[in-house]
Amino acid sequence: MTPRPEATSTATTLGPDDVRTVGTPVDGHVPDVAPDLAWDDRRLHYDLVAPANRRRFTVIVVGTGLAGAGAAAALGELGYQVECFTLHDAPRRAHSVAAQGGINAARARKVDNDSLHRFVKDTVKGGDFRGREADAFRLAQESVRVIDHMNAIGAPFAREYGGRLATRSFGGVQVSRTYYTRGQTGQQLQVAGADALLRQVARGTVTLHTRQEMLDLVVADGRAQGVVVRDLVTGKVRAVTAHAVILATGGYGNIYDKSTLARNSNATAAWRAHRRGAYFANPAFVQFHPTALPLMSQWQSKTILMSESLRNDGRIWVPLRADDDRAPQDVPEDERDYYLERRYPTFGNLTPRDVASRAARERIDAGYGVGPLKNAVYLDFADAIARLGKDAVVARYSNLFHMYQQATGDDPLSTPMRIAPGAHFAMGGLWSDYDLMTSVPGLFVGGEVGWGYHGANRLGANSLLSACVDGWFTLPYAVPSYLAPLLGTPALAPDHDAVAESLDAVRSRTGRLLSTGGTQGPARFHRRLGEILYRSAGVTRTPEGLAEGIADVRALREEFWQDVRVTGEGDVLNQELERAGRVADYLEMAELLCVDALDRDESCGAHFRADHQTPGGEAQRDDAAWCRVSAWESPAPGATDARFVRHDEPLTFQAVPLQTRNYA
Repeated sequence: MTPRPEATSTATTLGPDDVRTVGTPVDGHVPDVAPDLAWDDRRLHYDLVAPANRRRFTVIVVGTGLAGAGAAAALGELGYQVECFTLHDAPRRAHSVAAQGGINAARARKVDNDSLHRFVKDTVKGGDFRGREADAFRLAQESVRVIDHMNAIGAPFAREYGGRLATRSFGGVQVSRTYYTRGQTGQQLQVAGADALLRQVARGTVTLHTRQEMLDLVVADGRAQGVVVRDLVTGKVRAVTAHAVILATGGYGNIYDKSTLARNSNATAAWRAHRRGAYFANPAFVQFHPTALPLMSQWQSKTILMSESLRNDGRIWVPLRADDDRAPQDVPEDERDYYLERRYPTFGNLTPRDVASRAARERIDAGYGVGPLKNAVYLDFADAIARLGKDAVVARYSNLFHMYQQATGDDPLSTPMRIAPGAHFAMGGLWSDYDLMTSVPGLFVGGEVGWGYHGANRLGANSLLSACVDGWFTLPYAVPSYLAPLLGTPALAPDHDAVAESLDAVRSRTGRLLSTGGTQGPARFHRRLGEILYRSAGVTRTPEGLAEGIADVRALREEFWQDVRVTGEGDVLNQELERAGRVADYLEMAELLCVDALDRDESCGAHFRADHQTPGGEAQRDDAAWCRVSAWESPAPGATDARFVRHDEPLTFQAVPLQTRNYA
């Protein structure tokens, strides 16, 4: 195994004041009305663009997942000219396909006392009161339209015998509000969204650019007015200008190297936008999914996600005896610890992801882990099969069972699955106001690249929903309101100084990566970075570990720029160059992630500080000091003060009063 870089002698003495200063607060521009009325009020007061004038505006959309495809298709349908970019060879290859379990909606179709307000309560509480309450109401209100819309454009939702759309339960709730297409929900929604996008391509309102990676943001006159992209096939670098830019490029979970994300998923577009002035909100809020597959080897390229929907019928347990080497079938019932059911009897195996992941990690670290590497817990379907029959269980999860068997060689119908927490979803992202506009005017975000709905922990099946709400039903209102005063203003000229500066910056960075001539490939640095982050900023964090992590990341970043090896040239297909650029961005972002985790002196949701926990081992918030969003500004290159600047947005809660989370 590669030895980790040694921390500096001052690592454990680093405190928040050594790495950050506090700047001016930021305004989320939430309407000054009750949170349940905010979205109706904002829509009423948005400026409009007349249909005949819409074709005079050009909007860039980067990303073709559910948020990007939805925004591009909706704006194209409205009549705007859209330039849409994806690094994939087809829009349907975006990573939204990987969200398997379902999509939530507050439709209250079952008589189980669900409602819009209960949806908001579950979402706000699930996020441990670190997201915007008004945003959660918008998510709930538009969820009804999302299901109807996606059903109308071809998503094959599961149905009850009488034809009504079926639902099931998910973690963190006690009602049934999750709509699904077996274990393929993200895939089917993505196919429907991509088809809607391609319809606009055929109509001529959307121009689709495949195999193009955004490498910089063009900012002129204080506004986002374009992007710089690299053709991944030819290596050509060019700039495209527009009146507004939408980023829908996903989350940054791959910063941990071993994550549930596709290997191509990355944070480069978001991070380059951040370096151009877009504040980054709560980077330490990273979700570790409790039902990922455990690593079998350090050389494994990624972890594999098993849908949270499996926890509807699967029971999670470990042997009562530490270091028990017996096969699971040989462990009698009275020698099994169903620890989630024991600790959280009300929610049981459907506790929120942060709670379930911490509980699993605690059992594993205490010596009760199972499997060849003792790094997993069991997810057992024996009771469900006995109760419902094998055919019924297979009908619900067939493709997930097949995926597990292909990955591990074990049949989950006859032996329990082995699962473990794995880096998954980023609740943090580019800071944006209520209109999804960042601190750079004209730069909007949609989906996981943003931050607003999920607070410190996302509830399962809210990710597909938030991406759809942003893409189909928020950005098509907010972006035109921004554009309306710009009527008659041409798009930025291709020869503008800001365009030339962004192009030069990209070419200079590319040239530096190609000319370093080191001895280690970018994948090696990425793996070492992941080891640092899992150790220092993983499921459980400590001030000492985070201080050491900051020192280790700085040392690794310095080593990267001295010793990275990037083979090939820049003006051709070069996947090593792509990887190197993304890893370079991760090495910058990783320091901010650790700084944010060190600075936030509390536990909340997925940000669990060992020095802030209740006697029962649960997260202990500090609402008096930390009921706010941390929106970060990075120091400029070469700045004399290399500290990050934190801008705070206070959070208030009216409909869902602050309370201690309790899932027992």
